[in-house]
Amino acid sequence: MSADYSLESDLQLALELAAIADEITMARFLAQDLIVTTKPDNTPVTDADRATEEALRKHLAITRPADGLVGEEFGNDDKDAPRYWVIDPIDGTKNFMRGVPTWATLIGLVERQTDGSEKVVVGVASAPALFRRWFASQGNGAFTSLNGEAARKISVSKVSQIANASIAYSDFLGWANRLSKFNKLISECARSRGYGDFWSHMMVAEGAVDIAAEPTLALWDMAALDVIVREAGGTFSNLVGQNGPFGGSGISTNTLLHPTVMAALN
Repeated sequence: MSADYSLESDLQLALELAAIADEITMARFLAQDLIVTTKPDNTPVTDADRATEEALRKHLAITRPADGLVGEEFGNDDKDAPRYWVIDPIDGTKNFMRGVPTWATLIGLVERQTDGSEKVVVGVASAPALFRRWFASQGNGAFTSLNGEAARKISVSKVSQIANASIAYSDFLGWANRLSKFNKLISECARSRGYGDFWSHMMVAEGAVDIAAEPTLALWDMAALDVIVREAGGTFSNLVGQNGPFGGSGISTNTLLHPTVMAALN
């Protein structure tokens, strides 16, 4: 951890950033004049995505000028710094565009460890259209708040058998040669739902769902989710079992089921 800032102050800053984002995103949600363009990777981006990330970048430039930053819309700014923020201004842009309330601003803080590895130490997922927010900092547990009320601590489920498990996912795109294995895993679970995006992973952290799986994700899709799931007692890895949000895919479990899920997908 940085000698200059405490985790408590970093988490408070992340929550400030979430409040700034909520004000911008909710003002544009369901707007009739929403401006939508297509990025080079053929994914959509709205004026709300860009305005939100710009506002958060400006706030961080004032409050944490020495920190690096990685954002979905405006790229990397000194990612090699000892610590850097990771921002997805709107995770679930397609939902946002269509008026579906399942979208969130994701804010994570990554710190380089003494062995050179990187670890997410603070995370916030703010979903104002769902009136929900989730947050965590390393070693201090994970929490959620509903409609701005007092936060409550959350923890993963204790389901230990796949036959009793609930699994959530976004869709069947991106699974490639693992699709048949993923479908078999789903068929072995007691319940499956396509909640999608950040929400699946946050429900794992809450204990409402036992497994969440997405085959293709970027760092900004996962950084905040990783620390929240871990601090709730869960495990966050990629498809081949590498822990953390740096492996291009995201699998959240209640930890008890993680070895079984890894074996099923590999």
